Amino acid sequence: MVEIIFLVPFLTGILAFFLPKALCRSLLIGTGALHLIFSLLLWEKRPEAVFNYYFAISPEGLLSLLVISFLFFLISIYAVSYLKESDIHTENVFIGFMLLFLSSMTMVTLSDHIMVLWIAIEATTLTSAPLIYMHRSSASLEATWKYVLICSVGIAMALLGSVLITLSMDIGNVDVPLSFSAITGVAGKLDPFWLKAGFIFILVGYGTKMGLAPMHTWLPDAHSEAPSPASALFSGVLLNCAYLGIFKTNKIMHAAGLGHFSGTILMVFGLMSILAAATFIIKQNEYKRMLAYSSVENMGIIAFGTGIGGIAVYGAVICMIHHSLIKSSLFLSSGNILLGYGDRLIKNTGDMISRMPKTFLAFFAGFAGISGFPPFGIFMGELFIILGAFRAKHYIMAGIFILSLCVIFAGFAGHVMKISFDNSKKTIRLKEKPGLIWPQYILLLTSMGLCFFIPDSLYQTIVDAISAIGGGF
Repeated sequence: MVEIIFLVPFLTGILAFFLPKALCRSLLIGTGALHLIFSLLLWEKRPEAVFNYYFAISPEGLLSLLVISFLFFLISIYAVSYLKESDIHTENVFIGFMLLFLSSMTMVTLSDHIMVLWIAIEATTLTSAPLIYMHRSSASLEATWKYVLICSVGIAMALLGSVLITLSMDIGNVDVPLSFSAITGVAGKLDPFWLKAGFIFILVGYGTKMGLAPMHTWLPDAHSEAPSPASALFSGVLLNCAYLGIFKTNKIMHAAGLGHFSGTILMVFGLMSILAAATFIIKQNEYKRMLAYSSVENMGIIAFGTGIGGIAVYGAVICMIHHSLIKSSLFLSSGNILLGYGDRLIKNTGDMISRMPKTFLAFFAGFAGISGFPPFGIFMGELFIILGAFRAKHYIMAGIFILSLCVIFAGFAGHVMKISFDNSKKTIRLKEKPGLIWPQYILLLTSMGLCFFIPDSLYQTIVDAISAIGGGF
């Protein structure tokens, strides 16, 4: 039964609120492991959902599900060690919402009904918001309210966009279920004006949750204030869930012959996001906010590649997978830095190479990977996007893209060098235990491994996902 994969973390999440601390930690890792097993079985068997009117297995959904499940399992291992060192006292509440968050994100990946997807993405907001407030400071309260309010406005716009798509069906006299698969099959009969309007509202709505500029303003505060395991989930998988809603709607646009319209808008928003990240990342004074703006950049890269089409879409999906792996690793490493130095300001860190050598290795390798250096997969993804842009003769956009990446790298590198090599007199109060280190190493090694070898089933799933929007070699 497909539905069990999001029902299990939902039930264990509720149970966690009533269990003692020790049992909650075991429940978190156990649920993560069980979820990963179910995801792998789903990948292999591809069963049909019981409620197949609402849920279905799609290539893009299955790909996102596997990334979510793999990341959550490793993050859960890190979270148990992190909780032992942090000042979070309501561990059962934190773990409960982590599991409910996993349930809602899983539901997003399996949703086929256009309104069920909207409900699931809204549920990710409600289940993740309490995670931002775990430190219970005035700054975390402000970040939580900003996250809820801005994302709720965005989700409301996505709801309007979904309604406009149903209106395009009514005007076109189309009578099919409100599922993405069914609507895509009859997209040529939909009214193009209302379909275009629906796509714009959905892009702005889900783009708010995805972190596309200029709707990204919640993201730096939320990522900065949330505990590091939650930040890793936000950046590594939550943003992908919002992208999934845009991706599915873009499939409808391509099936209706409006791919050029949707692609152009995606490219514009993508470049705006990359330029926004280039503007703000240079002057950042907090390392977690720096990583948050890097996520804005990478979401812009993914949107830009998706909009170009052709081989660039393949590059966008590759960037999505490797961004999830590498950025999650970086946020986990930032958790070690916060525990060790007791400060989020870059100027109050330094000399990490000798004080926290294991964390330094993970953090510096993550910086190299997220900056697009080989042997990490983002290098290949960005290369395909640039190649796709030149093939499509978007020379000016390609130039802006490359220049912005260079500026971001320069700003990012300056901050990383200060954290890693500047002098520091602070006493480090963290022992680099295996649970605080190995999850990052595994994530980075996975990214490196996928750069050299992609299993046939994974490659075919990516091809199946992008073929519907003109992606491919």
